[in-house]
Amino acid sequence: MSHADAHDDTPVRSVFQLAEVFARGCKPRDSWRIGTEHEKFGWVRPEAAAESAGPQADRPAYATPPYSPAGIEDLLNGLQEVEPDDWQPILDEGKVIGLKGIEEAKGAGISLEPAGQFELSGAPLQTLHETAEELAAHYESVRPLARKLGLGFSPLGFHPTATRADLPWMPKSRYAIMRNYMPKVGTLGLDMMQRTCTVQVNLDFGSEQDMVRKMQVSLALQPVATALFANSPFFEGKPNNFLSNRARIWTDTDNARAGMPACVFEEGFGFERYAEWMLDVPMYFIMRNGKMRDVTGRSFRAWMNGDRQDGLEDVTPTLADFENHISTAFPDVRLKQFLEMRGADAGSAEMMLAQSALWVGLLYDDAALEAAYELVRERPWEDYLKLRALVPSQALNTPWGDGTVRDLAAQVIGIAMDGLQARGFVDDNEREEWAYLAPLTAMAAGGPTQAERWLERYYGAWMGDVTRIFGESEI
Repeated sequence: MSHADAHDDTPVRSVFQLAEVFARGCKPRDSWRIGTEHEKFGWVRPEAAAESAGPQADRPAYATPPYSPAGIEDLLNGLQEVEPDDWQPILDEGKVIGLKGIEEAKGAGISLEPAGQFELSGAPLQTLHETAEELAAHYESVRPLARKLGLGFSPLGFHPTATRADLPWMPKSRYAIMRNYMPKVGTLGLDMMQRTCTVQVNLDFGSEQDMVRKMQVSLALQPVATALFANSPFFEGKPNNFLSNRARIWTDTDNARAGMPACVFEEGFGFERYAEWMLDVPMYFIMRNGKMRDVTGRSFRAWMNGDRQDGLEDVTPTLADFENHISTAFPDVRLKQFLEMRGADAGSAEMMLAQSALWVGLLYDDAALEAAYELVRERPWEDYLKLRALVPSQALNTPWGDGTVRDLAAQVIGIAMDGLQARGFVDDNEREEWAYLAPLTAMAAGGPTQAERWLERYYGAWMGDVTRIFGESEI
């Protein structure tokens, strides 16, 4: 959830204006890019916890580091000091809560999730090979600084050991508002905030029609991605009968702003219809004079229409308010001025690259997109909605038609491979982009998901000690 507050003070008077916010994202094909975002949990290294003096002395092994001291703030400052030409700080009431890329890192950013999950929001890149290089460079930057602080980082979908009480809160104004509001609208919102990590890829569209086709395909197939990338089988130190506990959390976080909006599959869907849906998503906040104002639960539609809304009497809605509001909706595919694929657990570097490869292959080649659309159209959209509720527990083994989701995944991966081959991008070693799908093709052929591999380790070599996952998943 990487966010940059908008600054367009144009007053909002019509839905058409709001639709234009999305329409500004239309780009010619040669400008389409790939932006990959990935999160990871921090933890105290056992050897650092055992030291009598040092940054992590007196903290338990595998505990989540605080913002400060000897925590996330120091890591952010350290990255800026080591790479001063790449990063400048993002402040929230004087606290460093992220880094913004400059010059070579233009378009990239580093941000914090509510409990300090560390996120790289990748720069817009042309090829998956560049994405792989970016991920490797990020890990190489973070590792030495983290180890100097006595920390490790692991990309997992749900925190395998911590209770909510064990976890810190980062000093971000937005998260204070969400923390207060989430328990009012769902039972699992605070778990989503503190105990989940995801990987997502952000992709472009060329026109409204292109956006519609891509959004319908990708939203219907998010449950397949959830199954393929399932990587969260533990809850507070034990298996809990889910392969993607992160996906389960999203089923009761805040259903007014999450899930699979029905409007996407309705006749006439487009920028205006999505804007209409956003108008009925309850508000979180507005920015005025550099300060965040809590307006949780208010109606943007009523505000725009001039109806009284508590806390909004003295201000007029602007395009900046709407753009900030867009960032507070969490559907499985989110429309901004690009499309965000949001259905996957964070995982290994290979799996995170595979996630980007899957969606690039499906959406960035016309023939692949059409084939994926025809595949999706074989079933009513309600079937995919039902599937979303089932895959957190069974992943690829979830029943689908006469077979399982594994069979559907094999078809989807095959289409993505064709799409990547058609793109024709190779790296310096003549490696093609479709090679990044290798972990997925192994699963489609019957191999285990990441979650199932961890469960094998838990019942085998780990002998029930879930903390072993930290060392084995460390970046």
